[in-house]
Amino acid sequence: MTALQSIVDAATAAFAAAATPADLENAKAQFLGKAGRITELMKGLAALPVDEKKVRGAEINKAKQAIEAALQARRDALADAELQQQLQAEALDVSLPGRQRGGGGLHPIAMSMERIEAIFGSMGFDVADGPEVETDWFSFTALNNPENHPARSMQDTFYVDMKDAEGHWLNLRPHTSPMQIRYARAHAAKYADVIARGERMPDIRVIAPGRTYRVDSDATHSPMFHQVEGLWVGANVSFKDLKAVYLNFIQSFFETRDLEIRFRPSYFPFTEPSAEIDIQFGKGPLKGRWLEVSGSGQVHPQVIRNMGLDPEHYIGFAFGSGVDRLPMLRYGVDDLRLFFDGDLRFLSQFQQA
Repeated sequence: MTALQSIVDAATAAFAAAATPADLENAKAQFLGKAGRITELMKGLAALPVDEKKVRGAEINKAKQAIEAALQARRDALADAELQQQLQAEALDVSLPGRQRGGGGLHPIAMSMERIEAIFGSMGFDVADGPEVETDWFSFTALNNPENHPARSMQDTFYVDMKDAEGHWLNLRPHTSPMQIRYARAHAAKYADVIARGERMPDIRVIAPGRTYRVDSDATHSPMFHQVEGLWVGANVSFKDLKAVYLNFIQSFFETRDLEIRFRPSYFPFTEPSAEIDIQFGKGPLKGRWLEVSGSGQVHPQVIRNMGLDPEHYIGFAFGSGVDRLPMLRYGVDDLRLFFDGDLRFLSQFQQA
């Protein structure tokens, strides 16, 4: 065995003994470093004759290449070992059951709103939308509420620290009636030429669903709640139409015809005459009980005027229902606050498959 082969074998053995990349670099320095054994041999070539230098140089280069090949082989082996160790540490047991991600769903109030809009849409009603921060005129004056009406007090209505053009405080709408007024005024303006010619304009048929705000909070009331108000104004609209429309809505919403509806005389400044609407189920846990679900009435002549119409030629009815109360009755929920607590255990019961 030549001296060069002994060096190659020694380098190969040293590399094989290196357990870490750092140990391997230390072993490399013994043979290929600045003071390594191969480097020293290369330096000694300068003292040899030319002919011998060529032969000896070729032999040293061959040994150096063998050492470098052994070094790279050990580097690859250490990298593979490290990779296998990492893969083993991060191994997944594919026999374990997968983690299922629960799907989201609409909130029961949102589902009820969509259901209400679809039912009234099938009866030819439009859906109105409007601002939640309203002016005093649209929230109260246009609806025939007098200046001293309790609804205008801060005990009932949330006010915003801003005023309208007339110097009245803006408010968070206490009902969705302003949307009816806005829609009706836009409708009247659209058909102003028709009205001016003494012709009959198309009827106003609209519902106004949305969030409303009042200073109230208990098991059946929330400071933020949802309402849907309906309006039908035309040349020949009566209480008979109100009863037919609302009965059809209630039967469709609760998916049963086994219920009755009744009107109780009441008072609202924006309707005259006015009535509360009660329903009674013929079966189920609420069988035999009369439950108040809506206020209603014939639109007051002054409100008709505020819509930009002549009450001598146009008449109509309006109603307002608490959207939150309807799913409470439909699903048997006894505390309104459950809808807004964000408890997924409660809300997941309403997810549709």
